[in-house]
Amino acid sequence: MIRNITLLAIAAAALAACNSESHTLVANGAPDPMADQLANAAPVELPPAIAASNTYRCKDNSLLYIDWYSDGSARVKTEKGTPGTQVPAPKEGEKPTLVGSSETPTVTFNGKACHV
Repeated sequence: MIRNITLLAIAAAALAACNSESHTLVANGAPDPMADQLANAAPVELPPAIAASNTYRCKDNSLLYIDWYSDGSARVKTEKGTPGTQVPAPKEGEKPTLVGSSETPTVTFNGKACHV
């Protein structure tokens, strides 16, 4: 019980030591020269997240490893440890390189049909 009270007192003292001043000062106490630029900077756009990763076996007994991204694009690998080929999301009117999605059991990549 005494130990809990001691830990609570230490935690309270640590929180009391925090100040609520602006943290836009550099180490020597001078104002941050980039504070205005950072405040007016455009928002950062994150890269698409991986929505699914599937392995497909093709008719020639080869494997395809496909990472499906949240923006409709994909990364296709023929070997597991390689970076692979980025395939953009299909555009209307264009013949897609990759036909299928993470929900379909069959995909076609460069004319080669593969299934889960």
